[in-house]
Amino acid sequence: MSPTAPPHQLRAWIQEHLDPLDEDDASVGVVRSDFDLGPGAPAPAPDGPLTPAAVLVGLIERRAGLSVLLTRRSDTLRRHTGQVAFPGGRRDPGETAWQTALREANEEVGLDPGFVSLAGLSTPYRTGTGYLVTPVVGFIREGFSLAPNPDEVADIFETPFGFLMDPANHEQHEREAPTGERRRFYAMTHEDRFIWGATAGMLRALYDRLYGAAIA
Repeated sequence: MSPTAPPHQLRAWIQEHLDPLDEDDASVGVVRSDFDLGPGAPAPAPDGPLTPAAVLVGLIERRAGLSVLLTRRSDTLRRHTGQVAFPGGRRDPGETAWQTALREANEEVGLDPGFVSLAGLSTPYRTGTGYLVTPVVGFIREGFSLAPNPDEVADIFETPFGFLMDPANHEQHEREAPTGERRRFYAMTHEDRFIWGATAGMLRALYDRLYGAAIA
């Protein structure tokens, strides 16, 4: 189904392609990562246990079509300063992935969980910084209000779902990592927003899940 189809048509179709909310054990099955495009793929074994985390892939149901809720991280954060990200963070003990995603979205951007209809889980994603992130997909109905937490979020914005699900917009870039190695990654440039790294990788993984494309 086209990603630019009306939200009411996309909702059930997207949900059919996701894992159930209660199947959030990322220790088994397919895991995508920051290393997918590197010459050493699959990802090297981690030095220690990965830190479980979750993000909310919020699909806002606008009349013009679905858009994706994104943030720009605060310039004062120690990691991933100023980067584009989904609302999210590490999972507290005893939390499910969806509980973490809703809690973090409320804490970071003030999103009332009552406006979110959870659909399911996308492919788990391992970051180069040692996190194993579960993307929780949810539909956000109109009428909500947002307020960024200045300690974590510098800006909140939306990007059209149709743009992000168009493989023609999936760029591949390369940068030198702090360790000195060259690392390739996905990126999507929409207007003045440069979406890259783990966020772009999770979006690409969602595209592959929905439309069955192989890793390029």
